[in-house]
Formats: sequence, structure tokens, C-alpha cells
Amino acid sequence: MPLPAGSPEPPSSPPPPHRLLDAGPLRRVVLTVAALNFAWFWVEVAVALAIGSVALFADSVDFLEDTAINLLIALALGWGVRHRALAGKVMAGILLVPAAAAVWQAVQKWGDPVPPQVGWLVATAGSAALVNGLCAWLLARVRTDGGSLSRAAYLSARNDVLVNVAIIAMGVVTALTGSGWPDIVLGLGIVALGVHAAAEVWEVASEEHLAAKALAGEDID
Repeated sequence: MPLPAGSPEPPSSPPPPHRLLDAGPLRRVVLTVAALNFAWFWVEVAVALAIGSVALFADSVDFLEDTAINLLIALALGWGVRHRALAGKVMAGILLVPAAAAVWQAVQKWGDPVPPQVGWLVATAGSAALVNGLCAWLLARVRTDGGSLSRAAYLSARNDVLVNVAIIAMGVVTALTGSGWPDIVLGLGIVALGVHAAAEVWEVASEEHLAAKALAGEDID
């Protein structure tokens, strides 16, 4: 029914509650998680180099990976698609640096696989599991707020706890066998996971770059 002339227009209905997104809490959480991961990356690198553990060094790549993912989420809340894609490609490249260093460390130990110091290995992996568990708990509260990226960050943190448990188990095997091979084998496996993660970040960034070109009306090669 049409309104009489001069009548005020009725207020528009607000969007459904599930469509509203308060980016503030999500940004605070992902930046906190990124800071925790970046700080513990340096802790694991220092201990890994001191005790000669390939697996622990490779696990530090996971901390750097999670730092990159959570920073990407924070950037996604304020940057355009084109800039987000560029940042994603830069971060994918950053992820490959410690992975390459871990492979080099494994190559150096290949001829003389000296076992790492089990006490420091288990203690560091255990504390890393606590950090990843805290990050997973923080991200669980906002994992539906940022779409696929925030869910990916939550799943990555949760799965990293399992990697830390695997390192602890490897430490027990090392203590029983006195061999350095379990450390090398597990370390190379973790490196492979890190390289795969970098490839996924690059792929997502490339897709966003193509989407940005399509929205701008540019030719897509």
C-alpha cells in the first residue's frame, strides 16, 4: 500500500544478525596469535640449533606459517584484494626460507646423524604444544567470523599440537635407540608439510590476484 504524500519513509530493516561482522575482536585475536607464533618461532630456532634437532628446526616453520596466516587474516579485514594477494605471495616466499634451512641442516647431519639432546627436545616440543593449544583455543572462539581463512588458522593451530606430540614421541624413540635418524626423518616430513602450506598460500594469493584483475576489467592471462 503506497504511503500518503509527505509521510516519512519507514526505516530499512537491519541485516540478519548472522551477516554482521565485528572485525575488532577477530583482528585482536589473530594479531595476538600471530605475535605468539612469531615469538615462539625464534625460541624453537634457538633451541634447535643449540641441540642439533632437524625436527625442532622444521617445526619452527609451522610457527612462521601460522604467523603468516594470521597476519593475512588481519590484512584481509582492511586491505583490498590486490594488496592482499601481493602480501600472500610475499609470505609464501618467507615460509620457504626456514624450510630450506631445515633441509640444509638435515643434509649436513646425513653423514653423521648425531641424536639431539632429548631433554631439551621434549621440553621445547611440550611448551610448543601449550602455545599451539592456547592459539587453537583463542581461534576457536572466532573461527566462524572470518570465513575460510580464520577456520584454516584454527585447524592449523590444532594440527600443530599433533606435530608437537609427534616430536615428543620421536624424542622417546631417540632416547631408546640412541639414533639420530628418527629426528632427521621426522624433520624432513615436517618440512614437506611446510612447503605444501607455502604452496597453498601462494595458490590462494594467485587466485585473489586473478579475481582482482577480473573485477578491474583487466585481461586475465
